[in-house]
Amino acid sequence: MVSDSASVHSMKSTYSVLNPIRPRDVRNRSFLEGSVLGNGALLGAEELDRYFPERRLGVYVATWNMQGEKGLPYNLDDLLLPADTDFAQDVYVIGVQEGCPDRREWEIRLQETLGPYYVMLYAAAHGVLYLTIFVRRDLIWFCSAGDSKVYERILDYNKIIEALALPRNLPDTNPYRSTTSDVTTRFDEVFWFGDFNFRLNKERGEVEAILNQGVGADMSPLLQHDQLLKEMKEGSIFKGFQEAAIQFPPTYKFDIGCDVYDTTTKQRTPSYTDRILYRNRQADDIKVVKYTSCSSIKTSDHRPVIGMFQVKLRPGRDNIPLGAGQFDRSLYLEGIRRRITRELKKREAAMKNQNNSTVCTIS
Repeated sequence: MVSDSASVHSMKSTYSVLNPIRPRDVRNRSFLEGSVLGNGALLGAEELDRYFPERRLGVYVATWNMQGEKGLPYNLDDLLLPADTDFAQDVYVIGVQEGCPDRREWEIRLQETLGPYYVMLYAAAHGVLYLTIFVRRDLIWFCSAGDSKVYERILDYNKIIEALALPRNLPDTNPYRSTTSDVTTRFDEVFWFGDFNFRLNKERGEVEAILNQGVGADMSPLLQHDQLLKEMKEGSIFKGFQEAAIQFPPTYKFDIGCDVYDTTTKQRTPSYTDRILYRNRQADDIKVVKYTSCSSIKTSDHRPVIGMFQVKLRPGRDNIPLGAGQFDRSLYLEGIRRRITRELKKREAAMKNQNNSTVCTIS
């Protein structure tokens, strides 16, 4: 077999759709760690150019306060795979607060929805806070996974920053531009999302009057009273972070199962408690594709908030161990089994309806 560069294309078409591997590459390449300078390194510039010629990765972020409900929505397609998007994303990051009691069931449902193209890279929990990360199956070996711990449940932003502990072997992407008191400055791109619990400084009646005016996507009359935006503007919290333009109604607090805001005796003011913020070192490293809420999921008093982003990629450092995530075979197989079962039930129902519609009688 000839293995020079001129025969690469013919090898690929003859034997498989995979990129051909030369014996000398098998002898010389080590994928224990990535390298920026090493020839043919897994996380290096050559590999990035091959898989990501535009050096950008599609990242999907979702945050949802589930209110501890045991009953999950029947279908999570609207949450993870909105019908008004052309392509699925490369990475899915789902964070929930007051998560359902059965965390395993939640992860299986996510796998069932995303299907065989995706595998779970990482999952973590702190009490009822769940974080789950899925990546495209063909990207699993480009990833390294590290634990981060918050040693106590603290809601104050500054205390969270001080309490975050990262693994000793997780390097700083740029030590010269980092702040020792804030571990989030050690990374090129950071997403911070969740139920921040910030409210609108406005009486409920005034908020409802603005919403009833039918302002459409223009939420500026409400947002000028938003506590979080005010504090960020004054620099007292989330320094350096940004948020995409909000063009959706407040996501809290709804009556369960409907689109009516709180009708209990407390009559809580509708507010934007659920948010997705981001920060990047270089301008335009993160480009916003979509920032909206998922209005069709109504099993909680919060509506999920989702964001889609195009994130700039850079070659990896040669001291980052490649962990390939926490692939869970049993979770993957159970999710796919349920997916197949669901599809078979749909087909059976369709056949039954078709048979019923074609029945006629002759008298």
